[in-house]
Amino acid sequence: MKRLSILLIFILINTTVFTQNSKPLMKDIMSEYNFKTQSTTIDSLEISYVKEGDGEKTLLFVHGLSSNSDAWAKNINTLRKNYTCIALDLPGYGKSSKPEAAYTPTYFAEIIYKFIKELDLKNTILIGHSMGGQASIKLATTYPDAIEKLILVAPAGLEQFSETNAAFMKAYFTPESVENTTDEQIEKNYALNFYAQPEDVSKMVNDRKKIKDASDFEAHCKAIVNSISGMLDDTVFKELKQITQPTLVIFGDKDMLIPNRYFNPDLTIETVADIAKKQINSANVTFVKDAGHFVQYEKPTEVNTLIQEFVAAE
Repeated sequence: MKRLSILLIFILINTTVFTQNSKPLMKDIMSEYNFKTQSTTIDSLEISYVKEGDGEKTLLFVHGLSSNSDAWAKNINTLRKNYTCIALDLPGYGKSSKPEAAYTPTYFAEIIYKFIKELDLKNTILIGHSMGGQASIKLATTYPDAIEKLILVAPAGLEQFSETNAAFMKAYFTPESVENTTDEQIEKNYALNFYAQPEDVSKMVNDRKKIKDASDFEAHCKAIVNSISGMLDDTVFKELKQITQPTLVIFGDKDMLIPNRYFNPDLTIETVADIAKKQINSANVTFVKDAGHFVQYEKPTEVNTLIQEFVAAE
């Protein structure tokens, strides 16, 4: 009887392991990106990216929290006509590897810098959205010779948080809370990114729901939580004055995520923009009318025009 019990336990454990291992990866569950993906290896990690166009100038796009390189598809579709456009999936996100890592802006900046070197990118303009903007600030100040210009789209890192509020946020966001987000809450979370949500956002929403069944979804949830802590702990505010590259900062004038209305109720998107004007030398700060946090996706025509004008300017 004892042998039978041990045998049943052995079968149960191995069946569970097999079931977990038989689950597909996120990259196999997600919808196809708008452009064909490629991959390269950085620090033993598979980094997925898209590359379109062959212009002299390189536009390197860095996505935000809970996003991926496909977030830039509407921009790449137009800008590839004049530039080499590259967008990568940061580690922990999209179709890239999801390691145990710090996921701080400094960590991402180091990965992006090595990516630039690995692909031997030249004449590079770095374009970062939200969390990707904070990582881009880190790269611009740590490796100033790696890029020619900097474009920050609704960047994180300008708004500051008290130690108490930062501790509260880190306690609130856990891997379990992200993993157990309901489909209804997923839809609400995406809606907060837009002033008028485009219909094709449904692709992003459906992907977010589908990846719950991926074998590396838990690792992705940990990456999100560590990224939030990373942005709070690895701040860039004091480094803004060290930015030497010509810089364009773009905000949607109806951004509902920056500033954080709960923790910084006295701030407005205009006061956050003023921080950029005061702290970044010769920063060109502009607003896109009737656009939310995901401004480059909601108003791609306007954002693409701003990017082209800025890149062309001497």
